[in-house]
Amino acid sequence: MEQIQNILKDIVKKGFLLDKESLDFFSKLDNAKICEDVLNRIAVLNKSRFISKSIITKYINEIKPFFVNFDNQKKKIVHDFFKDAEVVQVVKEEVKKDETKYIPNVKVLSSNIIPYKKIEVRDFISHFKSRYNFLKEILMERPDLTNLISIDKIGNSRDAAVIGLVSSKRITKNKNLLLEIEDLTGKITALINHDKEDLFEKAKEIVLDDVLAFKCSAGRDILYVNDVIFPDCHIPEKKNCLEEVYALFISDIHIGSNMFLEENFSRFLDWLNGIGCTEEQREKVRKVRYLFITGDSVDGVGIFPGQEEFLDIKNVEDQYKKLVSFLERVPKYINIIICPGQHDAVRVPEPQPPLDEEFAEPVTKLENVFLVTNPALIEIGGSNKSEGFKVLMYHGASMHGWVEEIEDLRVNNGHHNPAKIVEHLLKHRHLAPIHSLTTYVPDENNDPMIIRQVPDIITTGDLHKTDIDLYNNILIICSSCWQSITPFEEKVGNQPDPCKVPMLNLKTREIKIIDFSNDS
Repeated sequence: MEQIQNILKDIVKKGFLLDKESLDFFSKLDNAKICEDVLNRIAVLNKSRFISKSIITKYINEIKPFFVNFDNQKKKIVHDFFKDAEVVQVVKEEVKKDETKYIPNVKVLSSNIIPYKKIEVRDFISHFKSRYNFLKEILMERPDLTNLISIDKIGNSRDAAVIGLVSSKRITKNKNLLLEIEDLTGKITALINHDKEDLFEKAKEIVLDDVLAFKCSAGRDILYVNDVIFPDCHIPEKKNCLEEVYALFISDIHIGSNMFLEENFSRFLDWLNGIGCTEEQREKVRKVRYLFITGDSVDGVGIFPGQEEFLDIKNVEDQYKKLVSFLERVPKYINIIICPGQHDAVRVPEPQPPLDEEFAEPVTKLENVFLVTNPALIEIGGSNKSEGFKVLMYHGASMHGWVEEIEDLRVNNGHHNPAKIVEHLLKHRHLAPIHSLTTYVPDENNDPMIIRQVPDIITTGDLHKTDIDLYNNILIICSSCWQSITPFEEKVGNQPDPCKVPMLNLKTREIKIIDFSNDS
């Protein structure tokens, strides 16, 4: 109860007001995470700082996914609060008698929404402090990190380890790498000698604003680095679902563009309905339960100068209506999870809020659609006896910047191998660590671009290429597109690989690429 009161106090501190009924409702739920997620979601949708019961009820379709996985006692609380609304069907859903039976569901584990507010310098300071503190805790779990001290306690000529944020880096005239690192106690210079070839090669991975551990020989004014340790992501073993069900991954549909491959996309939707399949294929298609759409569902309007000449649909609301006409053809037993991208009608700074009623109202009305933020963490394929797959959705605006920053990606055509870029995100345990890598909104409480929970699957879009890989038991799925090559891609030499759909068997983990291109 103390935690929920702290969350409510924090909401009030941000300038939001709750009426008595809403305050009592969230207090009874006694779930700080749900409280925060629901209130943040409503704050973005309503664009008002006053939140009442009537306002919460107004957005019932947008927030009801937060309540689906409650136990019966909590569902009754929700039912009583919304007794005059349409959430009754959701909260009254009973658990099947066979508790080991697979129950198709979608659980939103993390969908960070930062309410609209005036941003101040202190918000950035708190943002980076929260990043440092979280990643420090991760690094401190490393058993090989001994003699850990803070920067202000460093003495002469001793072996030590420090955890710091990289605030600057440069190559000296002797070709050594010189870093400035800082923690909450001070700053110090760290030197990585060019003659230590393996270490120097490893250090090429370091980017600004990284939080890393350094094993050093310490002087009073400088650290001589012997090893660099990244926060990294790994999972001990691969998960498997109890029954044979499938998840599909697509992105970058770009509806509204005159380069949208409508015939191919329509062929994909026919396939989902068993049209144009062999009997063997049809048997598997019937077991598809999840469709992830990782951003840029529409092409948007005014995204770049002169975009109008490349649009067939020049109104963003009409683009979303067209999207709905396609999504309505998806069988209702398939859960559709959608996050936005840079072309969608939401703010560009990350984390991006979900699609909402202002421009995409028809999408919000679809019963089998879950609208989440970019990035977002989703759980699928769980049962009452086993945990499901954690899927991290990130459209991927930072991926272009990673290619520019990491030498290995830059010289080896990283844009053509998006899974290799994602490996670097996982290694740094952050989707966009560099301050200028993407446009973002600082969060005074936590950095929402940190990979807090290690996912079983990470799925991205943006680069218009299908790529599959495995990193420390984490499955990387980079999605294709449904748009032919654009003038920008032609100019920069990027070759899209459209109309490919990764299809993952959650029981066997087998993954196949289904090709809906014209020459397939």
